[in-house]
Amino acid sequence: MKLVVLLLLAAVLAGCSSGPTRSTEGAGTSTSTTTTTSTIPPTTSVPTTITSTTVAPPTTTTTSVPAFTSTVATVSAAQLGATWHAGCPVDPSQLRLLQMSYWGFDGAPHTGTMVVNAAVVASVTQVFSTLYADRFPIQEMVPEAAYGGNDNAAAAADDTSGFNCRDAVAPGPPQWSMHAYGEAIDVNDLQNPYVDGTTVIPPAGAAYENRGDLRPGMAVPGGTLVDAFAAVGWPWGGRWVDAPDYQHFSINGK
Repeated sequence: MKLVVLLLLAAVLAGCSSGPTRSTEGAGTSTSTTTTTSTIPPTTSVPTTITSTTVAPPTTTTTSVPAFTSTVATVSAAQLGATWHAGCPVDPSQLRLLQMSYWGFDGAPHTGTMVVNAAVVASVTQVFSTLYADRFPIQEMVPEAAYGGNDNAAAAADDTSGFNCRDAVAPGPPQWSMHAYGEAIDVNDLQNPYVDGTTVIPPAGAAYENRGDLRPGMAVPGGTLVDAFAAVGWPWGGRWVDAPDYQHFSINGK
């Protein structure tokens, strides 16, 4: 009897020493749950500065250069004014009025006019197209009718021109200049004067007698101007030995 009582007492004491058990539904086994608490420090807000730099694209300045242009028109006796009269070796119907582009001493393109023989229009246009492409400077380009046919006045104005029914500036009996046929052109009279001893036409051209002192607008051997006329077979008066005519170019060298 005492033995039974002792066994019962031992069982009761064992049950009292065990903690409660939490079961998980549907698992079929009993598991204990452990809860862990973590302390997360507050987030420190760090200000972020974003610098935006705008880089402008490189600026490219494009200067449009007008292309060389030329036009050809017939010319009347009235338009020729004092540069033509009855008895000249050519009739107005044999002449043409050219309008062409050229570069000025100001470094800008201009449009000028010139009267030449119809037979040389293509050659003259080629020459001035070459001069324009190389930006060879020309002071002025107007027909000598603007100066009443006065060649000295046109030369003093540094004009570039073609036709003028006049005699050649040469010793001996009067003879027609190639200008009277519209087959000669004077270019930049001031920079390229006519020199016969102490006679210089125009007089201000004396500043350019030293042909070794090369300056813009001058005609020199191997230069743009001389080579452009040589390319169409026109000789240069600057090669004349006795009285060089540096401004003068003609179809036959006279």
